[in-house]
Amino acid sequence: MQALRKKRCAECRGGPVALLAPENGAPRCLDCADLGHLVFLPRGDTALTRRAREESSLSAVVVRFNRRRSRYERQGVLVEEAALARAEERCLADAEARRRRRARDARRRAAEDVRFTDAFAAEIRRLFPACPAERAREIAAHASVRGSGRVGRSAAGRALSEMAVTSAVIASVRHVDTPYDRFLMSGVARHEARRRIAGAVETRLREWRGTG
Repeated sequence: MQALRKKRCAECRGGPVALLAPENGAPRCLDCADLGHLVFLPRGDTALTRRAREESSLSAVVVRFNRRRSRYERQGVLVEEAALARAEERCLADAEARRRRRARDARRRAAEDVRFTDAFAAEIRRLFPACPAERAREIAAHASVRGSGRVGRSAAGRALSEMAVTSAVIASVRHVDTPYDRFLMSGVARHEARRRIAGAVETRLREWRGTG
């Protein structure tokens, strides 16, 4: 245990020391408790702790009394130094494997995002055939950013529903082709700003649908 105040060993009278092994009600230093060859591994890395204990033929849990909570709390473990080194090697190997897996997952998600953006842009062009191809691509890319919460990442957006695709197009027209943002920045209420630019939005949609 980690003593709140350093104490002397009841057997060799050495110390004072912070780590003690209580035995028959008396504190003993790690050497007298035959634990002096072990090294302390603080808590915090669950995988490293588990593997170090697996690799170590002898180990001990280290606790400290929390006066405020009136209980002993785990601080770490004592393990053999060679066992800790082996455990660290295993964790490093795992870290490299996790890094490679994250890289593979990132590449897979990137490819999925490209395919989805392409499909979204194609659906925009189907619904709005006169919309410029580059603009359709820009709208699709903006609407479908992973984790953005935008309409393209909603369930309806992922299903390429007509309502979701049209909503993405309207949002783009509103912000890019009308003074909507300037109205907002000048203090115009959102619903009033939308009312003012509704005609311009509808005109652009009819134009892109080929009916304007």
